[in-house]
Amino acid sequence: MSKEKTKKFRGSRSCGGGTHKNRRGGGSRGGRGNAGTCKHHFVRSMQRGLLFGKHGFKRPQSVTFDDIIVNIGEIDEAAEGLVLDGLAEKKGNSYHIDLGNIGIDKVLGSGKVTKSLFITASEFSSVARQKIEEAKGQAIAPVESETPE
Repeated sequence: MSKEKTKKFRGSRSCGGGTHKNRRGGGSRGGRGNAGTCKHHFVRSMQRGLLFGKHGFKRPQSVTFDDIIVNIGEIDEAAEGLVLDGLAEKKGNSYHIDLGNIGIDKVLGSGKVTKSLFITASEFSSVARQKIEEAKGQAIAPVESETPE
């Protein structure tokens, strides 16, 4: 409001805005913020160039794990089930399990070993190897062929 207008309305109650109830809340301007940009303020929003909806794209996020791991206690519990599924063999009192066929890379040492396990995997933690050997089993890591440089 210019200085002259302000001076003109000194002493009046509503400064030219009609009755005293008018110009009160956000309803006098059709809502606050970007309200009504798709409805009663649509033309104004198009003039200002506001964008609606989703724009652009997000690149797909991929999660990669270095090694797929399993604890030795879980293998001990699942040994009989693996034999029934045909993923392991039972020879005498010992279980022969090739974890490479199942898709497991590394064996960790959490849990108890109660059975004699002969496990083939690409990696073993030192605790897992120790527990397997204490239960009269064997941790077998396949020998990788090294390429000469």
